[in-house]
Amino acid sequence: MPHRPKQFPWTAFSDERLLSLRLCDLDLAFAGTEVAGFIDRLYDELARKRLSFRPHFWLSDEWFAADGVTGVAIPFYLAHPRLKRLERNQMLEVEGGTERSFMRILRHETGHTLESAFQLHRRKRWRELFGFESTPYPKTYAPKPFSKSFVVHLDMWYAQAHPSEDFAETFAVWLNPGSRWKKRYAGWGALKKLEYVDDLMHELAGAKARISNRKHVDPLHTIRKTLREHYDEKRARYAKNKPYFYDNDLRKLFSDDKKYRPNMSAAKFLVQMKPELRRVVARWTGEYQYTIEQVLDDIIKRCRELKLRLVRSPQRTLVDSIVMVTVQTMNYLHAGNHRVAL
Repeated sequence: MPHRPKQFPWTAFSDERLLSLRLCDLDLAFAGTEVAGFIDRLYDELARKRLSFRPHFWLSDEWFAADGVTGVAIPFYLAHPRLKRLERNQMLEVEGGTERSFMRILRHETGHTLESAFQLHRRKRWRELFGFESTPYPKTYAPKPFSKSFVVHLDMWYAQAHPSEDFAETFAVWLNPGSRWKKRYAGWGALKKLEYVDDLMHELAGAKARISNRKHVDPLHTIRKTLREHYDEKRARYAKNKPYFYDNDLRKLFSDDKKYRPNMSAAKFLVQMKPELRRVVARWTGEYQYTIEQVLDDIIKRCRELKLRLVRSPQRTLVDSIVMVTVQTMNYLHAGNHRVAL
């Protein structure tokens, strides 16, 4: 039976009018939404693993698991289809906007809350396998895409960001009913971590949490900034991560030679191809589409300034453009400039 979200007067608002509302005035709740169904699904997964621990959830402005709190904040836009459309219009994508992506994040965040609830990071074997939870969180990190010491779950090899992220990602893979982790990670160093989590969760089956903090941190009803202010801040945060492109990279793909003047301008071509480029590069790199959008805007602007034109066929140029943007983004990430978001 389809979910029937509560009706709100702002569902008929234009984006411009909706952006003027404060987050606290949205008056959202989980009841009757698909989010409630996803939470029930998570509880079922925990029950099938004989775990009695249940994290609690509340709405806020973004995904996060707060230190010392055995619950998870879920971003407000996931609680209503109209707000999901606004999120996509503002940020070009919806993090957690599909059932698959929502459950992946939910399992990950549940790993964080379970670590806190049972103080797992204090165990000797936990520290041997994952490291020290007290390690300062980096603002950025340089992932190693081919490492077999970590599971691959969320985008951009997120298990490599911090010991707690490594555990949360390993737990998420273990909890997922369809992961087939024993076969998927056979021969990987990460298998030892998965086997440890498997043994540890059997030990915790039916156990009561050592810590239970049901606090709601920054709940939606206390956030008085407008949606416009929220998205201005969010875009500014993501735009800071964009890489820098050099002129010689563009000249390898396009040219300002007079003999190519009859050809389409590079700027016009990239404007036409921007949605496809943004989608493919974001999928390959795991970066936010908004970040890729800013990168492409910079490239297009520079192509105009250099008066560059196509040299090869549009089909070949599209493939080469995807490769160029992807490689430059990956170079940027390998330099240590990767977001730590969750």
